[in-house]
Amino acid sequence: MKTATTVGIQKKQFAFHAGLQQFLAFGSLILLVIFFSIASSNFFHFSNIVGILLSTAVIGVLALGATFIIVTGGIDLSVGTVMTLSAVMTGVFITMWGLPVWVGVIGGLLTGALCGLISGFVIARLGIPPFIATLAMMMIAKGLALVISGTKPIYFTDNEVFMEIALGSVLGDLIPGFDIPNAVLIFFLAAIIGSIVLARTIIGRYNFAIGSNEEATRLSGVDVRKWKIIIYMIAGLFTGLAGVLMASRLNSAQPALGMGYELEAIAAVVIGGTSLNGGKGSIVGTVIGALIMSVLTNGLRIMSVPQEWQTVVVGLVILLAVYADILRRRKA
Repeated sequence: MKTATTVGIQKKQFAFHAGLQQFLAFGSLILLVIFFSIASSNFFHFSNIVGILLSTAVIGVLALGATFIIVTGGIDLSVGTVMTLSAVMTGVFITMWGLPVWVGVIGGLLTGALCGLISGFVIARLGIPPFIATLAMMMIAKGLALVISGTKPIYFTDNEVFMEIALGSVLGDLIPGFDIPNAVLIFFLAAIIGSIVLARTIIGRYNFAIGSNEEATRLSGVDVRKWKIIIYMIAGLFTGLAGVLMASRLNSAQPALGMGYELEAIAAVVIGGTSLNGGKGSIVGTVIGALIMSVLTNGLRIMSVPQEWQTVVVGLVILLAVYADILRRRKA
């Protein structure tokens, strides 16, 4: 039996390795920025930096939700298409039904939460593995988005209020010339909220406990199935928010979008130091991981690297991140 001293030492070791992973991820981000700024004089232009932050916003919000799930030792392959379905439902509420913008936004958020609730129920109550359950949800959400929209984009015609959600600039109004899109602020605000929930609330404690040892958590009296459903629903809220931001950014709901976003979100989470085995992770690391993905993609594009090679590079980065996670767990 482990003594209290041994457990304390192990916790310190886990914290050290997690902190080291975040430090390495941040160092990698700095190196990428330096490399691309040397490779192209256009990299540090204000418009390009804003473009990087704007592209980070959607993937970053998706990755925030994915962090909660991966910390439990689960996976969610449906975030991309659920994001699309949330965007489509936002379009239905605002454009087709003529409801106020705030009602449409809430509808998009609740669409994501409902999909997360269903996935969590199927996983926790029916015992279907997360990979299969969320793969099924991915296909269901994709099909529903196409059916509801009639396979055609839904445009938010002349709806400047909705477009301002992502592309407006509250900071620009307060500080002339500092036109950071609202989507970026929403992303960082969501990250702060997610960090507080994961690190300071009972949801976060149970999240880590389930990921560390689900059976021991259950035997300690925690209703693991209930908390899993709640965690997937919270992740769904983040996915719904990403859908609203995507629709606002494009000023339309594109039902054919979504596939592939889940891989970028998962990659951002893993690059940021969250273990695929569960039990370890942080929102700060995920934010860093999302920025790395955006900087890498943007830098390769500025250097005129062909799209197919950009995909190859991103795949290699994901492999390296997963291998780093394996090495970290071995040392821990």
